[in-house]
This record gives sequence, structure tokens and C-alpha cells, in this order.
Amino acid sequence: MFRFALASAVATAEASSSLAEIAATINAGNYGWTAQAPEKFATVDDVKEYLGAFVPGDEQFEEPQVVELPPINSALPDSFDSATQWPSCSVIGNVRDQSACGSCWAFGSVASYESRRCIATGDDIKYSPEDTAFCSTAGFGCNGGNSAWSWFSRTGVVTGGDFTDAGSGGTCLPYSFQGCAHHVPATAKYPACPSGEYPSPSCAHACSDSGYSGSYSDDKQKAATSYSVRGEEKIKQDLVTNGPMYVSFTVYGDFPTYKSGVYTHQSGSALGGHAVTLVGYGVLDGTPYWKIKNSWNEQWGDAGHFLIKRGNNECGIESNVNAGTFSATEVV
Repeated sequence: MFRFALASAVATAEASSSLAEIAATINAGNYGWTAQAPEKFATVDDVKEYLGAFVPGDEQFEEPQVVELPPINSALPDSFDSATQWPSCSVIGNVRDQSACGSCWAFGSVASYESRRCIATGDDIKYSPEDTAFCSTAGFGCNGGNSAWSWFSRTGVVTGGDFTDAGSGGTCLPYSFQGCAHHVPATAKYPACPSGEYPSPSCAHACSDSGYSGSYSDDKQKAATSYSVRGEEKIKQDLVTNGPMYVSFTVYGDFPTYKSGVYTHQSGSALGGHAVTLVGYGVLDGTPYWKIKNSWNEQWGDAGHFLIKRGNNECGIESNVNAGTFSATEVV
């Protein structure tokens, strides 16, 4: 009787698209994670503008070549967190906000790039999701894209802070869209979003911050390699060895309500592909997980992060994992 009532409640929640009702349904079950209606979104439809990653099976999906990593001699740790392992790299823990633009693919790419570059060189520098989203060949700005690691190794990317860094003179091309709140009480930090998705700005191939001393062309930094990895143990190996990685997965209607615990899909239809940054792994209450950094600002989820079940390709999280390395000549 309870299972029938719960299924009925799930159907009702999906039909209404109310994230508050979806959260209540999740919390009524015993799924290993806690839900909460997010302040960032009011309905499931609000979430779609924040997606935009092409995932395996999509006609436009591309990724760097899958490689077989060499075996390692030592055992991998039972748990791992990149931010703890490399505390001098603040970029690893910095949670960005893609705003009302389907540029998650650029943010997932840049977050992994700047983290790995800091680990390799010691330079704790923010790189540009603006350059990646609107100047690269990896995607279509706010209209979706793939991992940009091949572009990073071929063309390079310029420095670029968050929207709040604009005017500081610290980076070449900071993000041009301010983080915003969808149909919920706006604040000074996160004002109301536009009624629809932002249009993609054109690429000027120039630094937008007039106080920055460098030029766009001179600011470009390349990765030495780009590649994809398959298999739970190999993903863990590359994460522990080199740092955060680009991953994509399918977002369902219950995901935006995530607050804590290890996420598994329970209800809701597929909303689209989303790109994020793999930063760690571990086990919680007997359930193995990946720790993921999102780009929906620090007020969403668990301080901008979420845990998702590891080892069973939950929502496709292990089907598109990639990154790259940096030349040894760059290492300080």
C-alpha cells in the first residue's frame, strides 16, 4: 500500500513540476540522499537553461581519444579529495555560476583545466569560461557543447575570472553573465534572472578587462595533451595522479533538489545533459560515491557540490570522463 502511495506521489510531483513536491517525495523514501527545494529554481523547467552538455548518444557528442592508462605500483586511497590534496590551489574549491546560459560544458572544462594547471605548475590562476564558451570550437556558447580539452591542447585558453572579478585587472576575459536567481527572491549577490536564456555574446578575440596588462594572444596557455578515461579504477587513478576531470551526465527531474547524501536517480524525466567537474571519491554509509563540483554557485546543493553513486555509471557519470596534462617545461 505504501509503495503504491509513494508511486502515486512521485507521479503527482512530476506532473506539477514543483521541486518542493519532488523534494518531499524523495525525503519520504529511503534513497540515501536528502532533498530540498532549491532557492535557485522554482520549477523543473527553470533548470533546463543551466544544462547544455552533449552526452554519449547525442548526434553532436565528441570527446578526446580514450586512452589506456599504465598500471600503477601502489594501491589507490579509499577516499580522495582534490581540494584537500592540493590546498594551495584555491581554484579547485572555487564554485562558479554559469548563470542563465547553457555553458556548463565550458565551466566543467575550465574548472578541470585550471585545477590541473595549478597542480602541475603551482600557478593558482582562474581561466576563462567566457573564452571557452564563446570563442572555442568545442560548442555553441549558451546552446551547448562538449569537453573543450582538445581545444585547450590545440589552441589554448586565456585567463578569466568570475563575473565578480570584472574590473579588477587580474584576468583577461572574466565571465560576462552575473549569477542570478530564477523566479525566487532575488538578492544583491544573485539578482533575478532574465525571462529566458541569455543570448551568446560574440567572440572579440580580445581581453575585456581594460585594466589587464596582457594581450589576448599572449595570454593563451595550452595543455600538452587531452584524453578520455574509462573504468572506475582508471578514473580514480587519473584523478589521484593529475587532479580534477571533466565529466558529463544526464540530469533528471529530481536532481535539482539534491542537498546531501549520495545521489541516485529516483524520479523525474530526463531534462538534458550537464557537464561538471569530478574532484573526489569515497564511501558514505556503505555507498561508494564520486564527489562533483557543480557550476550553479555555492548556494546550491552541498556548498555547490554533490555526491553521486560510483561504480554503476549512475546517470552516465562514468561514460564521458576526460582531461589532459601540461608540459614538464611549465612546471615550476
